[in-house]
Amino acid sequence: MEYVAVLLPSLVVGLLFWFAMKSIFNADKSERKAEARAQAEAESRSGVPLNEQNPEPDK
Repeated sequence: MEYVAVLLPSLVVGLLFWFAMKSIFNADKSERKAEARAQAEAESRSGVPLNEQNPEPDK
């Protein structure tokens, strides 16, 4: 029983960390998908890919 009392706080903190990181990564993935959809929609409206509208100069 002593082992449970010693290990339980670490397990709980580990699980909380895991859930927090999972939610952060899911939010990032959703944001990237939304950004890709918005960019594709903007490209389809203009007919020119956005990368070609404002090319970055070579460094």
